[in-house]
Amino acid sequence: MASSAYEDSAGQHGDSFLYFAYGSNLLSERIHLRNPSAEFCCVARLQDFKLDFGNFQGKTSERWHGGIATVFQSPGDEVWGVVWKMNESNLSSLDEQEGVKHGVYVVIEIKVSTQEGKEIACRSYLMTNYESAPPSPQYKKVICLGAKENGLPLDYQEKLKAIEPNDYNGKVSEEIEDIIKKGEAKLFRT
Repeated sequence: MASSAYEDSAGQHGDSFLYFAYGSNLLSERIHLRNPSAEFCCVARLQDFKLDFGNFQGKTSERWHGGIATVFQSPGDEVWGVVWKMNESNLSSLDEQEGVKHGVYVVIEIKVSTQEGKEIACRSYLMTNYESAPPSPQYKKVICLGAKENGLPLDYQEKLKAIEPNDYNGKVSEEIEDIIKKGEAKLFRT
């Protein structure tokens, strides 16, 4: 797990912002592909939301070959994730990765609670106009690796492992294969 930058980054400070990741960006190898400034702050919980997977406008993700993560309001539920501190210079690359310009995701401002009970404001994303669909085994693996790498609560990790993926067993891009290999290698070294 990366060192904590949380103590000096509660909120937005000048040229940085806090981003709550709950999907593939849980994995450091994934977030750093296009957002090299991302620095681990803390593990946090988004209360009264639930994790779901879906296809924007019913179209299967060409990158991930299945549903991709989103959240929706659901009283009593919770979503665990990672808060990354990022330079403002990576804001456009993060928005681009999330498809904001094309309306795939919209930016949401949320409050999450740290494991110590402190509430902090973060930027996150919510998919619009989607149909629920299971994730591919590869996408699920990236999320589970990220959850393990960052020490999300064990019961939440078990919930993630229990998600039924779709039956996609074709090829994924070299970029995704590389993310998975590096993520696995990092976990086996620790």
